[in-house]
Amino acid sequence: MKTVTLTDAHCIEIGETERPEPSSDELLVEINICGICTTDLHMYSGNLSVDYPMVPGHESAGEVASVGEDVDDFQTGDRVAINPSIPCHECRACKSGRENLCYDLTSIGGAAKHIIDGAFSEYVTVPVGNVERIGDLDYRTASFAEPLGCVINGIDQIDLTSGETVVVVGGGFIGQLLVQTLRVSGAGTIVLSEPVAERREIGLKVGADHAVDPTDEDPEAAISDLVGEVDVAIEAVGLPETIEQAHALTGPGGRTLVFGVPPEDATVEISPFDLFFEEREVVGSYSLTPNTFARAVTLLQNDRIDVNTLVTDEFGLGGLETAFEQMESREGLKKVVYPNQ
Repeated sequence: MKTVTLTDAHCIEIGETERPEPSSDELLVEINICGICTTDLHMYSGNLSVDYPMVPGHESAGEVASVGEDVDDFQTGDRVAINPSIPCHECRACKSGRENLCYDLTSIGGAAKHIIDGAFSEYVTVPVGNVERIGDLDYRTASFAEPLGCVINGIDQIDLTSGETVVVVGGGFIGQLLVQTLRVSGAGTIVLSEPVAERREIGLKVGADHAVDPTDEDPEAAISDLVGEVDVAIEAVGLPETIEQAHALTGPGGRTLVFGVPPEDATVEISPFDLFFEEREVVGSYSLTPNTFARAVTLLQNDRIDVNTLVTDEFGLGGLETAFEQMESREGLKKVVYPNQ
């Protein structure tokens, strides 16, 4: 089977490897499609610590090709979306329903303590508990289940109350997913802060009420003029300066969600007195849980999320380097790979 391997930073090899066999409690899934995530870009560029060589790719969907001997609930031909996060189910975090914080988390091609071969490949083996049936949902839409599950997990962290005013800082793919999920989750007014005009236009199309250019005007003043007080600000870029900017947008009682992936050694400056005296919160969000993954599939099956507007580029495995170059230059939005092309 064809497989993409990262052998080092900025080094991709496409080769033939032996098709794996599922263990007794696993499925072998033929990958129809895999989304390209910013995490994949960080692994490719060397900005995220991983052990090379490794096979990335963790936003995938496909068809069950074979099943392990102890698997009764699935059969060959079933269409599934894959949750790449494999928790231990034994640690304190897992037992409290926060499997994303598992002390011994394994990821299929994503970021975790342990990383196993991912879905930039024609086939991948998956624990039977890590898939959701998708019925007749198209594979491209189903591949959004993983990032959407992460977004749902993030919105869960902010305890959104219906009618609240929310600002999303950053209009990349995840920012656009956040806008849409906030809309279906009951947010009142949604503002997108994004310097790229095309992305502001997309944000307005998929659910934002306002879009501002932070390079053209001071976002704090502009957003205050538009909507008054901000209840929640979500940072979807991953830079210290935009995290501080998001926090500055909220007032007393406000919440700031750090959703973007910041550099591992980054720091920000926040007043602890403001946190105390104004009861302001800063929370993070990492990955997804089995619960948020299943909820994501349900939203996608019921056509609550506009996928087609967000997918701008499609590739075979040989186009990965081009996709990464486009992502580094902020060209387009969501990029996907078809391993069998």
